[in-house]
Amino acid sequence: MMALLPDSKPLSKSGQALEALIRERIVILDGAMGTMIQRHKLEEKDFRDDSLADVAGELKGNNDLLSITRPDIIGDIHRQYYQAGSDIVETNTFSGTTIAQADYKLEHRVRDINIESAKLAKRVAAEESEKQGRPLWVAGAMGPTNRTASLSPDVNRPEYRATSYDELKQAYYDQAEALVEGGVDILMPETVFDTLNLKAALHAIEDLFDTMDERLPVIVSLTITDQSGRTLSGQTPEAAWNSIRHAKPTCVGLNCALGADLMHPYLKELSDVADTFVHVYPNAGLPNPLSDTGYDETPEITGNAVATFASEGLVNLVGGCCGTTPPHIKAIAERMKEFESRKVPEAKKGLLLSGLEPMNFLV
Repeated sequence: MMALLPDSKPLSKSGQALEALIRERIVILDGAMGTMIQRHKLEEKDFRDDSLADVAGELKGNNDLLSITRPDIIGDIHRQYYQAGSDIVETNTFSGTTIAQADYKLEHRVRDINIESAKLAKRVAAEESEKQGRPLWVAGAMGPTNRTASLSPDVNRPEYRATSYDELKQAYYDQAEALVEGGVDILMPETVFDTLNLKAALHAIEDLFDTMDERLPVIVSLTITDQSGRTLSGQTPEAAWNSIRHAKPTCVGLNCALGADLMHPYLKELSDVADTFVHVYPNAGLPNPLSDTGYDETPEITGNAVATFASEGLVNLVGGCCGTTPPHIKAIAERMKEFESRKVPEAKKGLLLSGLEPMNFLV
């Protein structure tokens, strides 16, 4: 069955409230989950409960399981980000697909992981919303998986693919369905390095919305893998936008891979062409294994760097990725009070195509 058009169903009330807030001011996302988890120096036993006691192989490092086995830790991380000024936190479900969980032979626990992660984040959101007297949202994090639909992992077999579009679509559908059942306000495919993977995710989300009475906001986050200014599958930001603009996401932007300073030209390229809200959540600079967090930038440095984007009118929503902590988010949130939310430009009129680069025939 073909998915309905993205605007064929009403947006949820929480989604409408979020859009109104984004028009009013720059909205704040949370920071890194993995960086915060690493501080706890967890052991194998932390990743197991009675239901996982007999699972063969090592589970340490499968952070999504902590929503089930150590909800105290994950809930506290969510709480710290809300208290630092975040309007939105992401669920602890970056690897919550059957494809990613296959590495641990835990495909059968994907539904549990996503539902429990969503419920946990929503519970903290409700508690903090009442304490702080402001609305708070939860975004269902949908990571890129560890496979790519566009590229071969074997240089000797360029035709080979480790996954298929249909497999990806089903995996994303299962995750999105469980996240929605758990109560998320937003669906967020993020850290996208292959646009074909993203197309599968968006297709799955639209199929899910076909079964619902309303839509949720969809936030899409691309990753520019290096200073070539392209995704891993080779597209420039504008080409990637041309590839997905038909899905009419609530917000599109960039995260991970680079620090804020190096992201600047690619964020500007996307902000200039995207006729929707735009976000950025950069790393705390480039990786440095000798630092405490693995990254060099202090909260003040990251806050000032993100403030540059806001001062140029490039962003509607900001946060932090790898290496960022609640103090980073607090610094970003404080700086954002100085600036207005980006004005969404008019859509380009014409035929907008894309390969690795955009090809636009404007009227």
